[in-house]
Amino acid sequence: MTLSTLTTDLNCDMGEGMSTDEAIMPFITSTNIACGYHAGDKTIMQRTIDLAIKYGVAIGAHPGFDDKANFGRTEKHLTSTEIYQLVFKQVQDLRNMCVESKVSLHHVKPHGALYNMAAKNADMSKAIAQSVADIDPRLILYGLSGSQLITQAKVVGLRTASEVFADRTYQNDGSLTPRSQSNAFITNMQQSVQQVMQMIQHQTVTSVEQSTVAIKADTICLHGDGDHAVDFAKVIHQTLQQHQIEIKSI
Repeated sequence: MTLSTLTTDLNCDMGEGMSTDEAIMPFITSTNIACGYHAGDKTIMQRTIDLAIKYGVAIGAHPGFDDKANFGRTEKHLTSTEIYQLVFKQVQDLRNMCVESKVSLHHVKPHGALYNMAAKNADMSKAIAQSVADIDPRLILYGLSGSQLITQAKVVGLRTASEVFADRTYQNDGSLTPRSQSNAFITNMQQSVQQVMQMIQHQTVTSVEQSTVAIKADTICLHGDGDHAVDFAKVIHQTLQQHQIEIKSI
């Protein structure tokens, strides 16, 4: 494979109350919009949909636990039925708003603790995937590369996008380093760019213990809540263009 044949999607979590959403939009190809449970509300959801339309960015739902106090990052132990209903309601709400705005909902990416728990839990992932499939089987489910979210989505017949992260470090098993650890985040621009290029060009990532871990990089997450989020998005976008890597939605 030559560099000229490489493509990637750049996604960003948005509608979460950050002031940088519009500044980041020109540098991404898909956005994951909070659905009012872990962050945001109907007004913010609509505003983010409008921004995505303005910049030609694919729209995704970003459902999380109903827990604004902890930004959806605290684990909650729900039944499979409760997980199904949690995701269904949020995705359907955003999909309805997209219909009203005459734009298609493109994908679903779980948020925070829901995402991380489901990555390792087949039952949770199956409930999420089935919920998405029941709303619209054409939707794409974004999930951590190598995770149960990807596996269970395929079981129910959904298309998938294996996600990797530009600004997070990895463990030897391909999981993300927990946010509670001091080395969970990459704050150095060059280190982030190097990780992104490695993930796209070689489909590997180097763990915090310096092991080479195989991953699949269909889509790269750029977090919108970092101190230098806009700069990271701009530089990564420019670097991919300089290497003739096509940036487009899945």
